[in-house]
Amino acid sequence: MLVHGSCAARHGHAVLILGPSGAGKSDLVLRLLQLGWRLVGDDQVECGADLAVGAPARLRGFLEVRGLGIFEAMEVEDNAVLRLAVQLAPHAGIPRLPMPASWRAGDGAAVPLVTLDPFEVSACAKLNLALDAATGLVRQRAGAFAA
Repeated sequence: MLVHGSCAARHGHAVLILGPSGAGKSDLVLRLLQLGWRLVGDDQVECGADLAVGAPARLRGFLEVRGLGIFEAMEVEDNAVLRLAVQLAPHAGIPRLPMPASWRAGDGAAVPLVTLDPFEVSACAKLNLALDAATGLVRQRAGAFAA
């Protein structure tokens, strides 16, 4: 299944970033790359039945940086498994304590879904924490990952 979004991975665990054009998907991925994450895909992401993700061949290794252009030869994560989806939204539209939600791939497989403002200073830290929660490294009392 081909998805309009961007994707980055940390230790083989991928996060799919969703939002309309200009929402900040590539900008958030650029900041994650500066923290040691690896690029999976930008603009379009292929999501397989087993939640493996990758970039279409024609876009592999490319990252668009608004205001600068399209960069190539980025390090790419080829064997990542999708663990989390993030819907980008302005800060005012994000609930303080969200209920658990999920994003479904075309075949019905699901991963946790959270909503973040990509331009908050803490956006990358929140994504690190959300991925840790989605993979079971940390537990939550209330909110998007509460059991």
